[in-house]
Amino acid sequence: MTAKRTADQVLCELWEGNRRYQRDEPIGPRRDGTRRASVADGQTPLAAVVTCSDSRVPPELIFDQGLGDLFVVRVAGNVIGGDALGSLEYAAEHLEVPVIVVLGHSRCGAVGAAVGGESGSPHLEGILAALRPAVEATAALRGDRVANAAREHVRRLVSELPTRSSVLGRRGDTGRLAIVGAYYDVSTGAVERLES
Repeated sequence: MTAKRTADQVLCELWEGNRRYQRDEPIGPRRDGTRRASVADGQTPLAAVVTCSDSRVPPELIFDQGLGDLFVVRVAGNVIGGDALGSLEYAAEHLEVPVIVVLGHSRCGAVGAAVGGESGSPHLEGILAALRPAVEATAALRGDRVANAAREHVRRLVSELPTRSSVLGRRGDTGRLAIVGAYYDVSTGAVERLES
């Protein structure tokens, strides 16, 4: 099992893992049978990561982490509905992760659909509706509309999560949880930290 670290220590480890990934020098830690056996009876992940379901955005690879290191919640457009929020509350309260990383990414199909004004099935429409406020807030900005909206969506989630969940808010207020926004470039492999 992994010893508990502070939010700053965890973020340093994640960012260093991303630098290895970008350089094509991942070490692929803790991915063998010994690790599998050591986490079989329980988990103590370093962090929770909520990100898109996009197949190009695997957090364990992007951050060069191993089995049991990340508690990952994946939903198209990294939208956080009730089930996803409950999963993050579980990670914070029961697994005591010190960090939740909300990870958006470039070339996101769900954000692109929202930018393009698309609609879909009732369930897909729920995802698009959750993305539209970020699309509207960034409509006048120059540059890549999908990237602008994806970054804005992450920033909004980071600021909303403590008010949407008393569990997350309380842990944040007592310094036991940091909620951090980040943006992944699918072309370069780089993760940038987003300020709220």
